[in-house]
Amino acid sequence: MTVSQRITDKRDDLIQLTQDLIRIPTLNPPGENYREICDFLDKRLRQHGFQTQLIRAHGTPGDSEKYPRWNIVARRDGAQTGECVHFNSHTDVVEVGQGWTFDPFGGAVSDGKIYGRGACDMKGGLAASIIAAEAFIEEHPNFQGAIEISGTADEESGGYGGVAYLAEQGFFDPNKVQHVIIPEPLQKDRICLGHRGGWWAEIETKGEIAHGSMPFLGDCAVRHMGAVLSEFETKLYPAMAARFTEMPVVPEGARQSTMNINSIHGGQKEQTDDFTGLPAHCVPDSCRIVIDRRYLVEETLDQVRDEVKALLEGLRETRPDFEYELTELNSVIPSMTDKTAPVVETVAKAIEDVMGKPPTYVASPGSYDQKHIDRIGKLKNCIAYGPGLLELAHKPDEYIGIDDMVDSAKVMGAALETLLLPKG
Repeated sequence: MTVSQRITDKRDDLIQLTQDLIRIPTLNPPGENYREICDFLDKRLRQHGFQTQLIRAHGTPGDSEKYPRWNIVARRDGAQTGECVHFNSHTDVVEVGQGWTFDPFGGAVSDGKIYGRGACDMKGGLAASIIAAEAFIEEHPNFQGAIEISGTADEESGGYGGVAYLAEQGFFDPNKVQHVIIPEPLQKDRICLGHRGGWWAEIETKGEIAHGSMPFLGDCAVRHMGAVLSEFETKLYPAMAARFTEMPVVPEGARQSTMNINSIHGGQKEQTDDFTGLPAHCVPDSCRIVIDRRYLVEETLDQVRDEVKALLEGLRETRPDFEYELTELNSVIPSMTDKTAPVVETVAKAIEDVMGKPPTYVASPGSYDQKHIDRIGKLKNCIAYGPGLLELAHKPDEYIGIDDMVDSAKVMGAALETLLLPKG
């Protein structure tokens, strides 16, 4: 038998495994059921000869006794020494949102697809990597090297309680792990080489509270924020739209610099739903926005910061009584793996062998855990490759195609044969 045939025969197991993972609602925030999904994976992988470690990321953002940040790393050593191939998948999923016609945590199968929150992003990819590894081990029990599979926390909120923590603990040391595949949903015939950078910041404009009938006695922070937004519209957005990257970022619109305004809050706090009164009449003395600036490999983080700060300083000089505070929340450096890296060439050949056509090389518009493997772990030989359509991530009626999972598992199995079997 071949690895490919074994994966075909495991189709029903792949479906059931994906459904089981979807049915564990690992919502982030706040970080629910992380231990439950690690325990589930622990039992599954131990049954197939993996040695497992459950690792809590103590002290990381969000970690608490109520919502501990649990991760699992499983390892199966071969009969001989050799290189290690690591499949990393995050186990957390985003909020459900509105508009579903399927149970978000039901794992329903319909028309060749499995529906549920996290089906695409990325429990289907996790299941495919497990099936691929199990089929490979069954076919080649005396392989060289090692296979690792990890299920990690908090990728949807930066990965600091997951891959970042593991990287700090040495789990992605290039002396221990040589190849990393992250089964994010970039489509079964694509190899994702990396991602754009990101900079997140809060801007607060200051004012002075006064009676709303006499706004001239106060200073409206919301109007000051309006001036900030106007500067963005007339100066920053046109400047970003004129910049393009040579990175193969998809979709096309993400080949430019972009910025999203995540939120805006000014004046009185919103009352609870059971409050039936009217608002008080006050001039707002504070207004805050959170910005999400995605930048290109051709830009630098300092340039991104300085561009926003220059606009704010310009307003301080030209707008009466304008005061602001800029607080950086997080930043991510762009990451890009070379097309000649061993894992890239190996997976490219596997895609061509399984699907009969060469892969498309892409980069992600948003960041994922490659950033930590690259920057903290110092491991460059890393890609994202997995089943699913990126456009479905975080959407209602998220799904994963069953045939896509099978094909991707076959690609992963073929890659394992190239990397962990004796040459020739």
